[in-house]
Amino acid sequence: MINFAIVGMGHIANKHIEAIEKAENANLYAICDNNPARLEIDKPNVKKYTDLNTMLEENPDIHVVNICVPSGLHAALTKIVADHKRHIIVEKPMSLKLQDAEDMIQYANENGVKLAVVHPNRFRPAIQKLKAEMDKGSFGKLSHANATVRWNRNQAYYDQAAWRGTKEFDGGVLMNQAIHDLDLMLWLMGPVESVQAMAATRLRKIETEDVAAAVVQFKSGALGVIEAATTIYPKNLEESLAIFGETASVKISGRNANYIETWDIEGVAEEEAEKIKDEIKADPFGKPGHQCIIEDMVLALKENRNPIVTGEDGLAPVKLILSILESAETGKKVVIK
Repeated sequence: MINFAIVGMGHIANKHIEAIEKAENANLYAICDNNPARLEIDKPNVKKYTDLNTMLEENPDIHVVNICVPSGLHAALTKIVADHKRHIIVEKPMSLKLQDAEDMIQYANENGVKLAVVHPNRFRPAIQKLKAEMDKGSFGKLSHANATVRWNRNQAYYDQAAWRGTKEFDGGVLMNQAIHDLDLMLWLMGPVESVQAMAATRLRKIETEDVAAAVVQFKSGALGVIEAATTIYPKNLEESLAIFGETASVKISGRNANYIETWDIEGVAEEEAEKIKDEIKADPFGKPGHQCIIEDMVLALKENRNPIVTGEDGLAPVKLILSILESAETGKKVVIK
């Protein structure tokens, strides 16, 4: 049994609690938050702390700590956990600064602990199906990809907490919402060579962008188009990922990217393609992504391997987003090193 602790008992912690409770061989051992009121949950067997160091010092049986605090605090808490030789699962984005992300990887490596980043959308059935086809080479030479996030996050959403929408602790639509899709794009298409972008704060009273558009060139030579917004009225409209190659065109879409809209692959008959679409439609969400992350960490410890979503994987979309924002600010193309 792997004992988990959670630090940061805000909204996302509920998903972690549910995931740990459902995951095989996982146990919620302790929770921590500097606001005592947030520790008032009906879990009598779970230990509760207001100080992270105290929790770790008093409980050597904690194996993994899930970091669920505002994004700007991830690096500092990762160092504390790593210094105590505990493994780490950190919510997305793993950091808001490139140096922080690199430091987090270094902290884990120096202390011999595993670091996983929460990018749960990789485990969606439609995405898993697409990944398998790309790994088989079904697309041939890649042409381009498109990632679209047209969502609504109204002013009330940002007003829930003072840190929301800030540059120091939260980030904008790219770091907070579209990062899931950028992670998928990088996972499927490979690293980006350069980016040209624009971003703006149009409708929300926040420090960061609420709408952004970018064109990227991948190291393979393929192109990509990114559109991300939290300004869509009156509710979420769509999240989609489309990939095009010389022998395949696939688009995964819906309000959340869970359904296969287009599945045109050379050698796949129309009836078979429709059957694949129907199979995904029958179970579009599959096992919850957070549960997959928890179970993967349990197996990574058992098998002494890296988690499926490593610190390096978490760093890649952060680097891309920071390059998009740099291009938007300077008006120039940014080459990603």
